[in-house]
Amino acid sequence: MTTTAVFSPEVESRFATARQVADAVLFEGYVLYPYRASAAKNRLRWQFGVLVPPAWGADREEHAFQRTECLMEPRAGATLAAEVRFLRAQRRTVQEARPDGTFESVPELHLHDRVLVPWDEGTEERVEIVATVAELTGDGIVVPFTRPAGEDTEPVHDTDGTLVGRLVRRYDEAVGVVRLSASELDGPYRVMRLTAVVENTTTWAPADGSGDRDAALPHSLVSTHLMLCLDTGSFVSMTDPPEWAKGAVASCRNRNTWPVLAGEPGRADVVLSSPIILEDHPAIAPESPGALYDATEIDEILALRTAALTDQEKREARGTDAKAAAVIDLADSMPPEVLERLHGAVRALREIIEPGPSGLSGTGPPIPPDPFDAPGVSLPDTPWWDPAGDAGLDPATDQVLVDGRPVAAGSRVLLRPGLRRTDAQDLFLHGRSARVEAVLHDVDGGVHLAVTVEGDPGADIRREQGRFLYFQPDEVALPEDA
Repeated sequence: MTTTAVFSPEVESRFATARQVADAVLFEGYVLYPYRASAAKNRLRWQFGVLVPPAWGADREEHAFQRTECLMEPRAGATLAAEVRFLRAQRRTVQEARPDGTFESVPELHLHDRVLVPWDEGTEERVEIVATVAELTGDGIVVPFTRPAGEDTEPVHDTDGTLVGRLVRRYDEAVGVVRLSASELDGPYRVMRLTAVVENTTTWAPADGSGDRDAALPHSLVSTHLMLCLDTGSFVSMTDPPEWAKGAVASCRNRNTWPVLAGEPGRADVVLSSPIILEDHPAIAPESPGALYDATEIDEILALRTAALTDQEKREARGTDAKAAAVIDLADSMPPEVLERLHGAVRALREIIEPGPSGLSGTGPPIPPDPFDAPGVSLPDTPWWDPAGDAGLDPATDQVLVDGRPVAAGSRVLLRPGLRRTDAQDLFLHGRSARVEAVLHDVDGGVHLAVTVEGDPGADIRREQGRFLYFQPDEVALPEDA
């Protein structure tokens, strides 16, 4: 077993593709538009994958650990590479130089191109482990790690080279442990369950027992996530497992994180276990010009809004953080053709519209002719199916049988979303009670239940706007008191 950075070039190459998405996870919400410390939304940061000191999080809705369980099919003599990544929050204070050579802490320091303010910066940390699969069997391995406390200073000079102040960065000790183990499962296929636990074991606790989250963050592991790679063998998709693995997948326990296949499409040797729900083989859009650090970012809107900031606002953003300064520079220097690429892409048509060898015809299958685009054929006066003209269907009164009993608008149901055909976000609703708002029929004969979740404070707004969640009848059950 090795706990230093000894990844082989091949493993490093496989991780490289996954790191593009992992970077987006690592810095998700790191600094939000308009990228200034003064913005209210940038005063409540570090929302994803935060592992807090256990003594502080015991009585709060914060977690000290992540647990990943997934299935793998290693070949004989296989080796597993694991990389835990997290941010460590460091406190940055701003000090102004005095004529007597001393420094005094100030709320802001104005320079020609930026305004420096106190700020919590995030520095990336990694724990890298390489172990054979044989070493993981039985009790597995335990890898403790420590990042010591410290303090750094950075001088600040004006445009003429005069020393005008300094930045003081203080970071506290962070202590944790990684536990890796594997066990072979019974069945016709040789498959193993891999368990990986990342835990914050820092002993820090507030002196009076009532420290707020801001005090706990420097001792926390922020945006924690895990990458796994088999040098020979493959992982099983946890989101869309094969039929034979469904039972084993359902028995896996994942806490505060979710593993998906990562890396190049078509491969199954890399897993990214993330605190943000992702699909298998997630990827950054090729049109994206760079990291914008904004949750659910929409590149075109953010780029345009950032470019439209006033010069003073840009000075404040540049002084907030180096990453924010890079976003400002990116928006200011983006050429028109790059911005145009952000306007949208229709990926489903690319096989059809890409030119073939002659430069004239598509490389995909030919488009079938439109049956109405022919001499002597006229378009019908009405659509081929008109919902308003079907008097036999009424979403407000229609019924469907669930567990042998009729369900209609107003019925209460328990949500049981299926793994294969539902949105990953719907899995969070498993077991929640909901009210049926309508029973809908599609043109293929399928039935769908439009529901609102009970206890959702936005249910009235959803109902007013007709924005419901949709489940099929076999994805709901009736409560016992129904």
